Parts: sequence; C-alpha cells; structure tokens
Amino acid sequence: MRVIAGKARRLPLKTVKGMNTRPTTDRIKETLFNIIHYAVSGASFLDLYSGSGAIGIEALSRGAKKAVFIENNREAIECIRHNLQFTGLEQDAEIYFLSVDKALQELQQKHAYFDIVFMDPPYHQEYEKDVLIFLKKSDLIDKNSLIIVEASLDTDFSYVNRLGYDRIREKKYKTNKHIFLKVIGDKNEKSNLSGQF
Repeated sequence: MRVIAGKARRLPLKTVKGMNTRPTTDRIKETLFNIIHYAVSGASFLDLYSGSGAIGIEALSRGAKKAVFIENNREAIECIRHNLQFTGLEQDAEIYFLSVDKALQELQQKHAYFDIVFMDPPYHQEYEKDVLIFLKKSDLIDKNSLIIVEASLDTDFSYVNRLGYDRIREKKYKTNKHIFLKVIGDKNEKSNLSGQF
C-alpha cells in the first residue's frame, strides 16, 4: 500500500498485520480520491475507524489542511503514527486512541467541524448508522460537509433519507462500495452537487 498522489506520492505505508482491518486497496483509494478531488484541498478531514490511516494520509498528501484519525486498536494507532512520521505529514494530523462514539463526543465538545468525513466501520454491525445519527444531531458537519461510507455490497442504506441525508452517489467495486452523502438541503444545492460528480 502506498500514497497515490500529492506531497507524499509513492511513499509506502505500513499496514497492521494479523488484524481484520480490510485496508482499502490502492486502486479503490485512487478511484475515491478521483471522485472527491475537488473537495480535498484545504479541507478538514475526519477518518473514522482509521486502521493504518491510509485514507486520512492520502487526504493530507493531497492538500487537506488537517486530518483527525480515530482508532481504538493500539497496533493500528502505532501504525498511523509511523505512517504520519514517515510521510512527514504528522504536523497536520491529530490522533484519538478512543472508540468512535467517545471520540465524536470529545470532538463535539471541542466544537470541531469537518468538511469531509470518511468511515470504514466493521461490516454488518450497523456502526455507520449510529455514526450518521450522531453526526446529524451534532455541529461536526453541516449541509456543505461530504460524508463517505465504505461498506459491503449488501449493506442497506435505504434509511439515510429518513435521517436527513441525500445519497448523492454510490460507487460499487468488486467486493464493497462507497456511499456519498450530504445533509439534505434545497433542490438547487443538490443539483449543483450532482454536477460536481
């Protein structure tokens, strides 16, 4: 696994061995960032269930102003720290060695705000639904924020509209998919967003 583009382009990244982290492949990561490239530069990026930190590091390499990494596994935390130091991107990063729910509560108390939220939770546990419920009620995002969920192909997202989100895009791969969400705004805002994809 490596950084695809930007300041740390082509630098290899360490992954956590012996853990079921399902690191996002370089090809899928490249596709993802080709889709969201317009939004990354200068963005505040939240990487939930970070694993090795590859997604947040890619965002920093491509010009995100900061990235916050949330992970509750010690080996993964050490992997994130190593990768940030190796790529020279640690000065714009913040790491939380906490469960996602506790970290989100702490970030809310700090009045944090994020332009992009990425999450790759364990499959078939509905953790993403819990996060979406929390985010919608919080000040961590607003109608301009982009939320991306990596999930199994059979994960049902039919409920997101009821939670107050528009599903603006879905990108399927061989074994998983990315769902792109925004807080529901007016119709003009939605059509403009669709045009950016």
